[in-house]
Amino acid sequence: MQQKKPFDYPESIRVVPLHQPTPEIAKTKKKKKVATQFTYRGGPLIPNVEVFTIFWGEGWQTTLKNTATQINQFFQTILESTLIDQLSEYDTPKFQIGKGKLTGTITTVDKAPAQSITDTQIQKQLLSWIKSNKAFPKPNGNTLYFTYFDSGISVSMGGSASCSSFCGYHNNADNNTFYAVMPYPDCTGCLGGNKAFDALTGTSSHELCEAITDPIPGSGWYDDNYGEIGDICAWKFKTLDNYNVQLEWSNKKNKCV
Repeated sequence: MQQKKPFDYPESIRVVPLHQPTPEIAKTKKKKKVATQFTYRGGPLIPNVEVFTIFWGEGWQTTLKNTATQINQFFQTILESTLIDQLSEYDTPKFQIGKGKLTGTITTVDKAPAQSITDTQIQKQLLSWIKSNKAFPKPNGNTLYFTYFDSGISVSMGGSASCSSFCGYHNNADNNTFYAVMPYPDCTGCLGGNKAFDALTGTSSHELCEAITDPIPGSGWYDDNYGEIGDICAWKFKTLDNYNVQLEWSNKKNKCV
């Protein structure tokens, strides 16, 4: 069977899907145990992730200012937590995954979208900032830019849109520029019964772990049926160091942990 190239994979492999409540009738049925092994496709991993947060829009300077501070505190804690430690099972001879760090943050209204924005526009603006704004670190193989949007801003990628098809995603602008996109969880499907901040940390942890193990979607650790290591565990959470984080798939344990 010929292996797919990264650009052959649909947008759906790199997103947090909307929360779909399980029908009551389905809860009583015994679920079949998932038997799968994610395989390494030869591409880059992010060995010691360096997160740089971007809070894009006026709301992050006003009503969401405290939330931005809390998100940065979340990363400071989680990047040195056991959530990162568990990803070491996805080490390769070239890439050994270890703890990360928050390297910086910025809040900006520069060309902030008023209602909607596309992934293409996000990529273009991110690359422009990296080139012209000294506040933005240059990508070094560990850099992961996390972009958070104001409440009310719709993000689209391909034929999909936030709060319609997804709640967040990660992508690459080139072979060395990796980023994650976090629309504000304005809808029931992106809250999943959580408070907004808990929904943001849950979605952020999903994309964090997937970006580390598959920064160029489909070229790192991947499964043709289930996608990336967070997809198979979407909307399954645990509390870690007082934060809501998503479970991630473990090849070793054959379950979400």
